[in-house]
Order: sequence, then structure tokens, then C-alpha cells
Amino acid sequence: MRQVKVSTVISAPCEDVFDLVADLSHRPAFTDHYLKDFRLSRSNPRGAGASARFLLDRPVFAERAELSITECDRPHRIVEEGRVGRRGRSSLSAVYEFRAEPGGRTRVELTVASEPKTAVDRFRQRGAHRWIRRKAKTALGRLRRIFEEPAGGALERVTVAGFEPHTAPRFGDHVQVPRKTAATDG
Repeated sequence: MRQVKVSTVISAPCEDVFDLVADLSHRPAFTDHYLKDFRLSRSNPRGAGASARFLLDRPVFAERAELSITECDRPHRIVEEGRVGRRGRSSLSAVYEFRAEPGGRTRVELTVASEPKTAVDRFRQRGAHRWIRRKAKTALGRLRRIFEEPAGGALERVTVAGFEPHTAPRFGDHVQVPRKTAATDG
């Protein structure tokens, strides 16, 4: 797939937009129109090391993909890398760049690229760049609406299935959460 680049301007501070995009648990709030079955791979959904798996719901060749945040330079840049397609052979990258503009606005640029590994993967990804461009543009528009036209309720959010905060160290999250004790249960 060729490299695809889309951008939008959001009337919100750069830090707020960055924090929402860097939190993978909120990603379905603006990408669920083409990233289906979105699941977190780790209990910590924010910043470098956060990862997720999903289905790229293309009309003909739907493909499984996984990505993780490899670089998180607040509030300027987020780099995500991953695998897509059959057996995860093809590489996938997404780069979000945030630039502050006059009037407290933020320009968000999203660059998506994929490198097919085999001839079969190249065939399956033929024309995917046009589909990704449309869907990514829609996603950035939905992200803009989250900030400029907030709905009354909370944003859609995903979690790790069966995650209990007191077991966080077992799942790679090293922040201790205080447990209830017999003295505080009373």
C-alpha cells in the first residue's frame, strides 16, 4: 500500500488532543467505522508500549491487524507500528503529528503506510490506499467533532477483558492499586 496522509484542524489545545489519541482505549470513539473488534493487548492503554488488535473491515479483504505505540513525544508526535494481513507478514505504521496553531487550535496530521511482504499480500492490498484515505479522513473528522461538538455522555472505551486493578502487576502494569482490607470493609 502506498503512503496515505490526511489532516484536519481541531479547535482544542494540542495537549488535550494528544492525550485522547495516545490513549488506545478511546480509539473506537473515532475509528469504529472501519476498525472493528478493537481489543487492548495490554492493561495500560496509554503511551509507549500500549498495544491493540483489531479487524480492518475492508469491503472485500477484511484483515486482522495489531499495532503498538513505539514513540510517544507529548504533545507533538505519536508513532504506531504493527503487523497486518495473513499471519501478520505485512508491516503497518501510523504517525500522528500535532502542531499548535493560532487561536488555541491544533493541526493533526495522520500518515499511514503498509509494506506488503508477498505477491498475495500485494494483491490483497491493491486499492487499499484509497479506502484507508477515506476512512482516515472520516476518523479525523470524528475526532474533531469529539472536541468541537461534545456529546452529553462519556466516550466509547474498551478495556482488557477480565482485568481487575488489584491484579495489575501480573498483567505488566506496575502501578500498585490499594486493596480493600478487612478494616475498611466495615
